[in-house]
Amino acid sequence: MRTDRAQAPPTDRLADLYDRYHARILAFCLLRADETVAEEVASETFVVAWRKLSAVPDPPLPWLLGVARNLLRKQYGARMRRETLLRRLADLSDRRDEQDWDVAERFVLRESAVRALGGLSEKHVEALTLVAWHGLSPAEAGRVVGCSSGTFSVRLHRARRALARALESLEGSAARRGADRPSPGHRAVPGTVARTVHQEAR
Repeated sequence: MRTDRAQAPPTDRLADLYDRYHARILAFCLLRADETVAEEVASETFVVAWRKLSAVPDPPLPWLLGVARNLLRKQYGARMRRETLLRRLADLSDRRDEQDWDVAERFVLRESAVRALGGLSEKHVEALTLVAWHGLSPAEAGRVVGCSSGTFSVRLHRARRALARALESLEGSAARRGADRPSPGHRAVPGTVARTVHQEAR
């Protein structure tokens, strides 16, 4: 399959990349920028891919995400990226939004989880989303952010510990206020996410 794609005409190879990964790149950008900027950056990512087509590795997703990340950093300030990311995470609790964004459809965040993420650094939130939402390995995610697999693994471990501590703190506060019972319609963080956070934070 890879050989067939590599031997295809350049325009066909680019079209294949676009068809397979544009939605993923756009979703990544929408977590960090408003819709207009996200669409521009997603499109520019594939312009860069066209210019450097022979250098696009297999698998291409980490490389494409890295390009998009660098473009976003040039066009969007750190504070604006963080505010957009947290706002977008909060929006994911809406049922219609869950259906629209297949990248995040398995991860419905309750209010306390969003608040916990809001207390983390941008690097920690980025590490968690690259692995949990985009399904990248530490080596692939490391290529996205420009560090080694080992360095990213350390960052991810610290991010999970920070998230676990923040969640425990929020849940403890809720319990002390007698608010630990979920209200009607309240949806919890999926068990797979909670187990991963707590197991790997130990």
